Amino acid sequence: MDIQMNINIFLVSQLIIVCLAAVAVAAPQYNYDGPRAASSEEVAILRDDRVHEDDGRYNFDVETANGIVLSQSGSPDGDEGAVVKAGEYSYTAPDGTDVHVRFVADENGYQPQSDLLPVAPEFPHPIPQFVLDQIAFAAEEDARRAREGPREAPRSLYSAPN
Repeated sequence: MDIQMNINIFLVSQLIIVCLAAVAVAAPQYNYDGPRAASSEEVAILRDDRVHEDDGRYNFDVETANGIVLSQSGSPDGDEGAVVKAGEYSYTAPDGTDVHVRFVADENGYQPQSDLLPVAPEFPHPIPQFVLDQIAFAAEEDARRAREGPREAPRSLYSAPN
């Protein structure tokens, strides 16, 4: 019995090793040089000013030679301990568009503002005619049912056919 148990333990341990090897081989292979592989251009950092206070407040300003500018400041929220952030960044998009975004990130989430972001239509916006027609039809149906009075409730018991 001891030999059989030792054989079982050996087989289980070999199975575990084979499974771990299979997982390792099947795992995705990440290329950590990926982002740099698309472009070998080195971009100089023109400015990198950072201030970190002992109470958790911080601010930084970064500017690169290719026109990226980032400015951000933050401080811990007294109630929740989360960091409230505000700042702005700008860059030139590949199509030549100048992008400028201001943002706040607080208990209400990330709130960007930019002329390039889509904007919901003003409210109240015009209501399409087919919607107005449906509303009128529903009102007529309600009025008709009110004039006819209450209906008899359906019977809950059924009898056998005659």
